[in-house]
Amino acid sequence: MKVKFIKSAPTINEAIEPNFTEVALLGRSNVGKSSFLNSFTNQKIAKVSQTPGKTKLINFFEVEDEGKKYVLVDLPGFGYAKVSKSMLKDWGKNLDEFLKNRYNIKLFIHLRDARHPDLDIDNNVDEYLKSFMRKDQQLLTVFTKIDKLKQSELSKLKQKYPDALFVSNLKKRGIEQVRKKINEILWGEYESEDKKTDS
Repeated sequence: MKVKFIKSAPTINEAIEPNFTEVALLGRSNVGKSSFLNSFTNQKIAKVSQTPGKTKLINFFEVEDEGKKYVLVDLPGFGYAKVSKSMLKDWGKNLDEFLKNRYNIKLFIHLRDARHPDLDIDNNVDEYLKSFMRKDQQLLTVFTKIDKLKQSELSKLKQKYPDALFVSNLKKRGIEQVRKKINEILWGEYESEDKKTDS
C-alpha cells in the first residue's frame, strides 16, 4: 500500500476536487485517530497530540492499494460535547454540508474507543450519519485500543458488535483486516471471511 499526503484544508471551500472515491475517517477527539492513521498507513503521516481535539484541518491522503486508488479524508475530531446538540456548532455548517453532499464519499469509518463502547456521543454520530447516508454509502465501525481490554471483555464487545472491526494501534493488531475490509467495500475484491479479526 502506498500513501501520499495531498493537502490540509482549513475550510471546506479549500477541499480537493472530488475526482476519486473517498473514505471519510471520523472519531472522537481522544479515540486515537492519529495513531490509527499512522498504523494503517505504516507511516508517520499524522502528528499524535497530547491535546485531544487539536486538529482542526481536513487532511486528504491518496491511498493506492492493490493497484486501485482512493482518497482517505481525515476529519477533525468531534470533541466531547454531545453531538446531537452541538454537531453544527462544533464542526460548523460547512463540514455538515460536506459530509452530506460530498457525493464521492463511499465509506464512513467511525473510530470508537473499545473501553467506552456505548458513549452517547458515538451513538449520536452513528444516528447522524445514517440520517443522510445514500444507498451507495456504508458505515464501518472500528474499535480502537483493544489491548486495554481483557479477553473476556473483548469477546463480549465482538458479540455485541458483530459487524465491527477491532484494532490495537499499539500492538498493530487488526490493521490488515481494516485494509481488506475497505477494499472489499469499495471494490468487492475480498471474501467476507476476511473481515474476521485475530483475537
